[in-house]
Amino acid sequence: MTEKGIELVKTFEGFSPKIYICPAGYETIGYGHVITPEERERFVRGITKEEAEGLLKADLNRFERAVRGLLKGFQLHEYCIDALTSFAYNCGIYSFKASTLRRKILSGELFEAADEFLKWCYGGGRKLEGLVRRRKAERELFLKGLL
Repeated sequence: MTEKGIELVKTFEGFSPKIYICPAGYETIGYGHVITPEERERFVRGITKEEAEGLLKADLNRFERAVRGLLKGFQLHEYCIDALTSFAYNCGIYSFKASTLRRKILSGELFEAADEFLKWCYGGGRKLEGLVRRRKAERELFLKGLL
């Protein structure tokens, strides 16, 4: 991911030096890193920003590879990949895989695909302002890669 993409994720995930339960019910730390059972003991005492940035970059690298794999070699600008990776990091790779967003990209409807980001702003059955802002930012970054 580009620095612009990483900063987008950091802005919307926020930083927590201590373990917390995310809205989806998972133990999380740093910039949205979901803790595996094997990692839990490692993070009991907390984490520094530097450690969190390392985890985030490793997580985003994994999500970016998954996003690229689901696009079956479809070539997109780095900013488009950044936006899609941010989306998948937040919503999950399986949500991206099943999304109309992905289907529109694969069918070449890129500008229409950009509007699909805006549909993913609900949590717990209600529209969340934080997700509205994140999806608008992801959409803008995606469109920047098309122009």
